[in-house]
Amino acid sequence: MSDIKIDPEPGPPTISPTQELVEMHQQYVIPTYAPELYLTRGKGSYVWDADGKKYLDFLSGIAVNSLGHKHPSLLKAIKRQCGKIIHSSNLYYNENQPKLAKKLSEHGPGGACFFSNSGAEANEALIKLARYWGGGVRHEVITVRNSFHGRTLTTLTATGQDKVQKGFHPLPEGFKYAELNDIESVIAKMGPKTAAVLVEPIQGEGGVVPAQRDFIQQLREECSKRDILLMFDEIQTGIGRTGKWFGYQHFDVEPDAISLAKGLGGGLPIGAIVTNEKFAKVLQPGTHGSTFGGNPLSCAAALAVIETIEKKNLIAQSEKLGKLLKTKLEKLKNKYSFIEEITGEGLMLGIRCDQPCKDLERILCRKGLITLATAEKVIRLLPPLTVSASQIRSAAKIIDRGCAEWQIYNQEK
Repeated sequence: MSDIKIDPEPGPPTISPTQELVEMHQQYVIPTYAPELYLTRGKGSYVWDADGKKYLDFLSGIAVNSLGHKHPSLLKAIKRQCGKIIHSSNLYYNENQPKLAKKLSEHGPGGACFFSNSGAEANEALIKLARYWGGGVRHEVITVRNSFHGRTLTTLTATGQDKVQKGFHPLPEGFKYAELNDIESVIAKMGPKTAAVLVEPIQGEGGVVPAQRDFIQQLREECSKRDILLMFDEIQTGIGRTGKWFGYQHFDVEPDAISLAKGLGGGLPIGAIVTNEKFAKVLQPGTHGSTFGGNPLSCAAALAVIETIEKKNLIAQSEKLGKLLKTKLEKLKNKYSFIEEITGEGLMLGIRCDQPCKDLERILCRKGLITLATAEKVIRLLPPLTVSASQIRSAAKIIDRGCAEWQIYNQEK
């Protein structure tokens, strides 16, 4: 009897580390997002999920990973700065903040910078700049329908989308909404209380909708005539994304101020506004601030991003490879009747469909290409500025196969 072995009582079923993390996320993280993919690492234009599957990343963290993943110049700058000092606050000088401000001023409006941590904070700073300049009398800001400027109470009010504002009333006062590419609708909203007009060169969350050249030039003329600030939200279009340093540069106009974030830090959180010389000294000590804004680490990363773009001529590459991708997508437009339009500039492109396309996004993901369905009917493509021509071609082939599958799926519904 002593030789008989008794099996232990069966324990609870084992849970994989991936499933354990997902369940922990669902229990402890407030569900403002609904992730469907668990990414564990990245390199260049590729990312890998927890099961080891490889994907072409044509979302770039929503236009954030401008140099792709694990770029050696970015990693080197971050490691070097971590060995010096990570944070010191704006009570003291740090070596990276003025260097970064100088770069942004020289490439952009030519004035001065304020640094924050995100795009929403950058747009908050733009709005505060305009209102402070307006002296309490001119406090209204005109934006356009279908825009997106952030999710703080002020920036979601500036955002011209009812769905973003739903449930958060009463909203801050002082915002009016015009129509994009309709100069008369903007003029109709202008008045003695108008401080500024805020517009995206290309609406990102709104469905990759470009502003028209004539509209922006007329807008500049009308704002100058009435002494109203013209401000550009360059959160998504800035830092080389559209084949120029900034999206407004496609229109041959000069802004009074712009906002930046996303691709500026290459993955580290940083936001900024850049003014022209006229508005460089409007905000003075005590009028605005940020504990983490302009910290040495984020500024070091942003400097590495800008210097890499300069050294590798990634602005020209964004324009060139954007044209290649757009050409490939135009061919697919002629092949699939549900594709209505290919929109955007540089490496900020959209495939506009005649129906909601979340299922197409999922099909592309299964086939190894990460994109994002936005404004319900648009597949948004935001590859890294370091993407290669061969990766563009590979993505186009995946999109072709994905569209073919989606077409069959829709026919069978």
